[in-house]
Amino acid sequence: MGYDLPPRLPRPDPHTDEGGLWAMLDREEERLKRSPFRVREAGLNDYVHGVACRLGQVHCPDLRTYVMRSPYFNANMAANGMMQVWTGLLLRTSNEAQLAAVVGHEIGHYLSRHSLAGLRDAKARSAWATMLMTIPIAGPLAALGTLAGGFAYTRDQERAADSIGMDLMAAAGYPPMQASMVWSNLIEELAAEKDWSGDAGKRSYLFATHPMEQERQAAMAAKARTLGLADRDPAAGALRQAIAPYRGPWLEDELKRRRFGESRALLTRLRADDPADGETAFFLGELYRKRNEAGDPERALATLEEAAALPGAPPEVYRSMGMVHQKAGRIPEMKSAFARYLEAKPGAEDAEMIRSYLEQGS
Repeated sequence: MGYDLPPRLPRPDPHTDEGGLWAMLDREEERLKRSPFRVREAGLNDYVHGVACRLGQVHCPDLRTYVMRSPYFNANMAANGMMQVWTGLLLRTSNEAQLAAVVGHEIGHYLSRHSLAGLRDAKARSAWATMLMTIPIAGPLAALGTLAGGFAYTRDQERAADSIGMDLMAAAGYPPMQASMVWSNLIEELAAEKDWSGDAGKRSYLFATHPMEQERQAAMAAKARTLGLADRDPAAGALRQAIAPYRGPWLEDELKRRRFGESRALLTRLRADDPADGETAFFLGELYRKRNEAGDPERALATLEEAAALPGAPPEVYRSMGMVHQKAGRIPEMKSAFARYLEAKPGAEDAEMIRSYLEQGS
């Protein structure tokens, strides 16, 4: 039996707990709109909002989506209908159906008014003032996720949101089995780091109150089998097309995290999704170059050379090859690579520095 979508949520009386919460969130939304981390490209925002509306159906007029530039996996939805979707999430969803799984989960919290339950619980525990201090979201990057943690949902609420989200996916024509794959991919990334302890909750607050990952994946897979639609198109091409113009800078942000195990798992998965994509091959080569562990210079050079032969590789692939050769003392190879970089991108910001390397021959 499917989920019965409730009617649109009316704006609460401002004199009630919920009304006060909405008023506070409305103020925060105004700050969010001015945030330097907000991605303002209309096409991308329209695409993400379209997915939310496809899931929310009659609730579409009440949903406002904001794409925020942050390399971490996160989306959250406030009680007043304000939703953030971070660029790190968009990088980590392999298709539109996986994006819909996360967005649908957040809409599930919204429709169930879980934030109101959290508010009342916080007030009952005299934790209201402390919780309010965690709410602002439009300031520094590190504060962008605090709204999601302002109301720590219970595991039962998380299970309910998972179930509702998958029902919304099915109603919108997405294959629900893709929902479990989102979380298995995230666990795969976390497990790729050297300091992995086996406890996802210690590594990411996203897992701290969620059901155990094995339990969650099993429950999602079981529900997906009851919903069917496994033969539906997950719309991988639509997602790739929507994020393609922005993916390079987002991958630069990803490498700046210096969580090379996680980033390598992500880039390896992206390459498997599209082996002929020179851009992801370039960034995997850059990862090896920047990590610089034993054997990495050789891995970097081999991957960069492979990237250079593929469509979509940026001109910087030759600059990175030149830097690998320069560090190894291979001057002729360095000069050849740097020359190709300048030929492909003569107006590069670092062109003068690269020319100086060519002139010095070292």
